[in-house]
Amino acid sequence: MSSALTLDTDIDEIIENFSFLDDWDDRYGYLIELGRALTPLDDALKNDRTKVQGCVSQVWVTSQEAGGLLQFRGASDAHIVSGLVAVTLALFSDRTPSEILSLDERETFQKIGLEEHITPQRANGLRAMVDRIKAIAAAS
Repeated sequence: MSSALTLDTDIDEIIENFSFLDDWDDRYGYLIELGRALTPLDDALKNDRTKVQGCVSQVWVTSQEAGGLLQFRGASDAHIVSGLVAVTLALFSDRTPSEILSLDERETFQKIGLEEHITPQRANGLRAMVDRIKAIAAAS
C-alpha cells in the first residue's frame, strides 16, 4: 500500500489546493472530492476495534507498519467527514511513530482553515481521529 489516497495527493498539495479556493463552498467540494478518492475500506475492517469514538458520523481508521513507517487507511459514512479523514491520513501516513507524535496537526488545519469552518461536532470528531492515530503511534 503506497498511499491512503487513490489520488497521488500529499498534505502539501492539499494545503496548496485549499489556498487556491477562496469560497468555502468550493473548499467543501474539494473535501468531498478527497473523501471520494479514499481507497475503499473493506467492510470487515469497519468494526468496534477500528471505529473512532467521539465522532458523530461513523469513522474507522486502520493502520499497518511497513519499514518503520505507519500507514493509515480510513473511511466514514459522511461525505465531508470522509474528506476530513483523507486530509488526516495524508498528514499522518508514511511517517515514523515519533514523527507522528511530534507533529502539530493544528498548524496544518489552520493553514487549511478547517477548525473555523467546520461544525463543532466535526471539529470534535477530527480531534478524536487525531487522538486515535497518535495513540496507535504511541503503542508502536
